[in-house]
Amino acid sequence: MRRAHSSRAARRGVGLGLAALAATSATGCGIALGEDTLALDYWLWDANQLLPYQHCVDAFEEENPDIEVRISQYGFDDYWMKLTAGFVAGTAPDVFTDHLSRYPEYVQRELLLDLDALEATAAVDAEEFHDGLADLWVGEDGGWYGMPKDFDTVAIFYNEQMLADAGLTPADLEDLDWNPDDGGSFEEIVARLTVDSDGNRGDEEDFDPDDVAVYGLASQGSGGTSGQTMWSWTAGSTGWRFTDADVWGQEYNFDDPRLHDSLEWLFGFVDKGYLASYEEVGGDANAQQQLGSEQAAMSTDGSWMLNSYTRLDGVDVGIARLPAGPAGHPVSMYNGLADSISADTDHPEEAARFVAFLGSETCQNIVGDAAVVLPARPESTERAIEAFGERGIDVAPFTDLVEAGHTMFYPVTDQFGSIDALMTPAMDEIYIGGRDAETLADLNERVNAMLE
Repeated sequence: MRRAHSSRAARRGVGLGLAALAATSATGCGIALGEDTLALDYWLWDANQLLPYQHCVDAFEEENPDIEVRISQYGFDDYWMKLTAGFVAGTAPDVFTDHLSRYPEYVQRELLLDLDALEATAAVDAEEFHDGLADLWVGEDGGWYGMPKDFDTVAIFYNEQMLADAGLTPADLEDLDWNPDDGGSFEEIVARLTVDSDGNRGDEEDFDPDDVAVYGLASQGSGGTSGQTMWSWTAGSTGWRFTDADVWGQEYNFDDPRLHDSLEWLFGFVDKGYLASYEEVGGDANAQQQLGSEQAAMSTDGSWMLNSYTRLDGVDVGIARLPAGPAGHPVSMYNGLADSISADTDHPEEAARFVAFLGSETCQNIVGDAAVVLPARPESTERAIEAFGERGIDVAPFTDLVEAGHTMFYPVTDQFGSIDALMTPAMDEIYIGGRDAETLADLNERVNAMLE
């Protein structure tokens, strides 16, 4: 249930009045094409999702002949730059795919419309989505700012041939564990998969950590503030959490020794030769490329990358579960994208009709059947599981985490942009080896001061 759900009816009356005002004063992209037809602009960044969402648009337009939707896809970095420019110029798209790291600032700047203030979206039952996904998009003011579209978790992608060459089988990757003291069975696997230029493996006496040909674990850089696919799974499986609340926490926990130990262990792989150095891969490391070029044997990455990994040319890729940590089980970050409505739109009610459709069973089933991501609706997720399975891809390492409740939310707080600007360079320094993880305790004071 969404937070402040009981007050939705009361807020809806006020919000609808604001939406009507916005419709008369905003200068968004939506335009009238004729007396009976108008156009909405919809943006997304994932090229893999463009085709299934075009099918959703086609289905929506068939049901709503008075609305034409123009869908545009941009690369991730260009996407946010164009969106920012659109907000500044008052030409942002009517509807766009939103991210948890961005929307708090958009809400603060009054750039988004409250979905509970619009008739079509207010009628959507948040409980029809996977547990917690709608809550992530409820602002501190109680407004609902994103219609859930999918969810993602983290698992291990691995090169099946490299696993076999190391004398290992997929069964050896089941029930792995790690700890910050000796690394557990996961570190043993990483060492075994690491190979130097002379063919010596990381668990052999003659192994040279300064002349590595294949790293056991692919690098994704430092992971920055969230460490979503790089390090969050390590710290999360110790029992650590980003903040003092699932959503809209008021205090970060970067001063927790469990986080420090996790980071020191993981980035300690560099000196051992199991992980490429920062100097080698830079700040924009591409783990998928490392696996595809056989520079690395394994990668911890997100479910949205399923097609990117499994379609690597000349590489057979398997998927395994994350290792259990000191807490006794694995933990993955649980993130969810959503569709938001820009306050710039000239057509809030029509945009709401479209967003409600994007979150509907009809659209999410289309996306599920396309086997590109894991949709936000449970029944649509099951269709995606089946569709992936028909291609020989078992996505259970991603979905089992949600069913078991072994997840933690992406950090949703005020001032995330400023916090990220402070924390990411520090995380880079830890990866480089120029900073001890325990010094994050000092930065934590500055981070929490931003939230006061």
